[in-house]
Amino acid sequence: MRRFVIGQAKNLIDQTRRRPPQPHHHNNLRLLSLLRPPASDTTPVSSPRLFSSSSSDMSGSDSSTSSLPVTLDSINPKVLKCEYAVRGEIVSIAQRLQDDLKTNKDAYPFDEIIYCNIGNPQSLGQQPITFFREVLALCSHTALLDESATHGLFSSDSIDRAWKILDQIPGKATGAYSHSQGIKGLRDAIAAGIEARDGFPADPNDIFMTDGASPGVHMMMQLLISSEKDGILCPIPQYPLYSASIALHGGSLVPYYLDEASGWGLEISELKKQLEDAKSKGITVRALAVINPGNPTGQVLSEENQRDIVDFCKKEGLVLLADEVYQENVYVPDKKFHSFKKVARSMGYGEKDISLVSFQSISKGYYGECGKRGGYMEVTGFTSDVREQIYKVASVNLCSNISGQILASLVMSPPKPGDDSYDSYIAEKEGILSSLATRAKTLEEALNKLEGVTCNRAEGAMYLFPCINLPQKAIAAAEAAKTAPDAFYCKRLLNATGIVVVPGSGFRQVPGTWHFRCTILPQEDKIPAIVNRLTEFHKSFMNEFRD
Repeated sequence: MRRFVIGQAKNLIDQTRRRPPQPHHHNNLRLLSLLRPPASDTTPVSSPRLFSSSSSDMSGSDSSTSSLPVTLDSINPKVLKCEYAVRGEIVSIAQRLQDDLKTNKDAYPFDEIIYCNIGNPQSLGQQPITFFREVLALCSHTALLDESATHGLFSSDSIDRAWKILDQIPGKATGAYSHSQGIKGLRDAIAAGIEARDGFPADPNDIFMTDGASPGVHMMMQLLISSEKDGILCPIPQYPLYSASIALHGGSLVPYYLDEASGWGLEISELKKQLEDAKSKGITVRALAVINPGNPTGQVLSEENQRDIVDFCKKEGLVLLADEVYQENVYVPDKKFHSFKKVARSMGYGEKDISLVSFQSISKGYYGECGKRGGYMEVTGFTSDVREQIYKVASVNLCSNISGQILASLVMSPPKPGDDSYDSYIAEKEGILSSLATRAKTLEEALNKLEGVTCNRAEGAMYLFPCINLPQKAIAAAEAAKTAPDAFYCKRLLNATGIVVVPGSGFRQVPGTWHFRCTILPQEDKIPAIVNRLTEFHKSFMNEFRD
């Protein structure tokens, strides 16, 4: 069976490769030719128009000349206000360069685009966990379970788990809608996994399964925000999901700044300061969002710090929104992940003491199943009438996808000692996490060797967020190009090396500082080339713009 599937996949790939290249629009070719890296380090800075992700490569007319009923002036202004830098302008440029590389390889000093802009592990070569995929395959194509050959191709525990999951689904129909919170048996497995992790009870009725963590965040913003007078305390730098969802739902982002000098520390004094400032502006702060381990900053909170945060939320009557999607990604021996629910319960706070929503996803960790879109939120400390409203909002979306639900249950209930797959599962898991730690350390050391660059250690998550001390000439050139200085740097890096990173301005940062976010996800054998390309580019850039 495995050979058959692999053979079919290879045939499909070969057919795809034999397809003739698609013709480019004339304007697209012109744009791409202008986007090519400068011939030498002394080539003048390009016009900002050349770097624009405008509609020049899209069909349709400009809103200003269109007679169609929908224009930029008539759409929801909250959509216009919303921004998401992780897939923003620089990524659009990279995609156009990638298309042009297929037919104009000799035009560039690199042979591939390396996407270090987003936490998308499998797109950069990470392999899925075998046990997870075996169970998913058997649940998706149930006829395999009736084949005698299946027992020679799949592990015995993956077969057993698939039967167990299917027995919990009416009609064993994985293509049917489920309960709006997710399949009850899968929520049971997740609750048991949370209980095993934390040492405190978890209720499957508190679990709302979602297509990744993002829909859960949107759902809570929808619940908490009624106008721009409602605020959400968010870390700066922050993952743009938070600023985007707050903008879409019409609220106000209340920033609290992480302290870069202390390893991106979260200071309670800063929370108090920003809370009071928001109140003085007539904003009612409804919730505190905390990302642990941090994105884009990679820090792991200490348990003591978490206790202070829980106390702060209880005292101020704030909902604690705990983004814990990187809970498996901790790389340093002196730090350990603790869920906020575990911390709150260990302090003696129960359901009636603090409102807490914890988010988890199958997209991160050692599994990296981004495209399968699975996750959940655990909702605790809400009254029954409010929970009914949360359920109503979840019901509007009918349910999350079943494949994602299955994977979420497997992530929280993996093979155990004695199971047929246990040894191979542990080897795959530890191999991935160990390699991520190695890559993080290698990139961190390389960045700290660059002139004018400082980078805190990557304690967890999947990113580094170095600070760049840019020369004044580079800042002036960026201003002339009408772009943020760190975006200017990132565009130049892309055009010279093919490496895609996200400017720090897309995550917000302390005014006057400049950063970029780089994932640690390219495979180990590609890291040396990335380091070499980045090092050579940075030297050239600094020499070109040296004050």
